[in-house]
Amino acid sequence: MSVTPQVSAPPQSATIQSSILRAALSVGAAGIVVKLAATFKEIAVASVYGRSDAMDAFLAAALIPNLLVNLISESMNQALVPTLIRVREREGRARAQELLSSSMLCLCVLLAGASIVMALAAREFFPLIASNFSPAKLALAIRIFYVLLPMVLLTGIATNCTAVLNTLDSFAVPALAPMVISIAIITSALLFGGHSGIWAIVYATLAGTFLHALAIAGMMHARGYHFHLRWYGMNGAAREVAGQYGPVLLSSVVASGGLLVDQSMAAMLPAGSVSALVFANRFVSVVLALLAGAVSTAIVPYLSRMIAHRDWAGCRSTLDRWFRLTAFTSVPIAMLLITAARPIVRLTLQHGRFGPHDTAIVAVVLAMYAIQIPFYVTSRAYYRFLVAMRRTDLILYCGVINLGLDIILNLVLMRWLGVAGIALATSLWTVSTLFYLWFLCNRLLARAAASEAVL
Repeated sequence: MSVTPQVSAPPQSATIQSSILRAALSVGAAGIVVKLAATFKEIAVASVYGRSDAMDAFLAAALIPNLLVNLISESMNQALVPTLIRVREREGRARAQELLSSSMLCLCVLLAGASIVMALAAREFFPLIASNFSPAKLALAIRIFYVLLPMVLLTGIATNCTAVLNTLDSFAVPALAPMVISIAIITSALLFGGHSGIWAIVYATLAGTFLHALAIAGMMHARGYHFHLRWYGMNGAAREVAGQYGPVLLSSVVASGGLLVDQSMAAMLPAGSVSALVFANRFVSVVLALLAGAVSTAIVPYLSRMIAHRDWAGCRSTLDRWFRLTAFTSVPIAMLLITAARPIVRLTLQHGRFGPHDTAIVAVVLAMYAIQIPFYVTSRAYYRFLVAMRRTDLILYCGVINLGLDIILNLVLMRWLGVAGIALATSLWTVSTLFYLWFLCNRLLARAAASEAVL
């Protein structure tokens, strides 16, 4: 594995840790505001629609667009950002803009192409991911899916622009921008849900996504990068991004397969199981986004810089420090969600058509999901270290193992615990993930340090 030559003095450890902390706190604070808005959105949606067939259809329809964005756009961000920073610092802003324009064009082509393929194949794969849906419910899910498809391109653009803004040390404002989607859904559900049914939040989701993409692209333009779709040829930087994109995309495909498996298996259970799984996961996703998301966003640039300077002691110190910090923060939160699952669900969701029976089911699923929190959060620093080391092949192996574990554990546990067993299966494979990533990172650091000593 090649390493970027050292070109300047290594950064000071204390400065690095304080910079990471400031960035993480900035992202976390913005994330709290966004998640509060998302919580109010869930309350409004649950009050209007409950765990209805229409809500199940909407959630199933939104699954594929979200997966496409996570796979295609997030993979592009991981492949693009390190190269974009290097080109900007070594070759200037103009060359970085060319790389961004070429990459953005490729991203849009990929997103549009994937959307077309999914549209043509919708009637084939929806019966697979919603096998227990009635014909009418399945038909509704497919119709909603067609309407939501433009959000694939819009969200992909917004995600890419957000990653570019992060390279310019702009974290808080881009992190706040997704709040516009929640506001649009809340407004539409409360004002038009009774009259237009599920279509009120379908069109609100589309409108909010458009506004989000427009706002983020405008922010990027104001910071000096322009949203231009133009191909500048397969130069060295473009080849570097393309070379990294393939392995990262394949890793994401395998890793994201777990979500598809979970919701597909939940659709095999009694009606309302998909909604129960999604509603419960919303609470856990808030914690994961705030803690794991903030750490992941903040730590990558600094780990990358230390790796460039071959500062292996600094890498180890950073990983150890953030493992302790995230464990200290996440364990009490997980315990709180586990012990207080029922009152949390009752206070937030038990309104309108969401009754006590729904609360009892969702609370158990929430408790099972919450077990994963400390294991997932503490693993993020190790995951990002492997990405910065360009060892995405190891992440791919981890994803394959996790997908296999997820399927096996789902089949076993859902027989005993129903939909709660699916949530517990997810928590169990996050435990194995933490130890797997910890072992790999320590082995890589030991080898790198030994190689440096020889040189």
